[in-house]
Amino acid sequence: MTAAGQSAQSQGRTKRADAVRNQQTLLSAAAEVFAASGIDAPIREIAARAGVGVGTMYRHFPTRADLVVAVYRHQVEACAEAGPALLAAADSPLAALRQWIDLFVDFLATKHGLASTQAADTGFDALHTYFLDRLVPVCTDLLDAAAGAGEIRPGTRAYELMRGIGNLCLGGDSDPRYDPRRLIDLLLRGLRADA
Repeated sequence: MTAAGQSAQSQGRTKRADAVRNQQTLLSAAAEVFAASGIDAPIREIAARAGVGVGTMYRHFPTRADLVVAVYRHQVEACAEAGPALLAAADSPLAALRQWIDLFVDFLATKHGLASTQAADTGFDALHTYFLDRLVPVCTDLLDAAAGAGEIRPGTRAYELMRGIGNLCLGGDSDPRYDPRRLIDLLLRGLRADA
């Protein structure tokens, strides 16, 4: 390959890497804005949070539905990837489980906001299956590690725990007197082997 060809190929890779970084920045900004202002937040607010123009938003996500699906998948992936990393870095499997559940609750805050959009568009039907396929095994691994270390009682099913946490999170955004994290903490204390 000529030097000019290598340079063009290198620039193509750089642009793709820049585009990926821009997209990740946009997705993170959109998740923050959706969590704070709701799913109908103006696109210009998301673009401003990401530090890009509105045109850049529409180049990456031509419709709001495209953005919503991408944010959902981005957050599922971040939560899935966090499990093994937390397990490797935390002081104990139970500490990793608690940290992961904090991330999961943050994800649920945005997910609940996306529910109305999902119900309105049948293109979102597969997302729930995707969510379960990616996150149930991660939660299972964390629960198994904590049970194997004798920190929690064995037998807790990941799906049931995640569903229970999800149910505890409902309404947390609309009632300032309700703190789902306090109840989730009580739930996690109930899992402990010494409880």
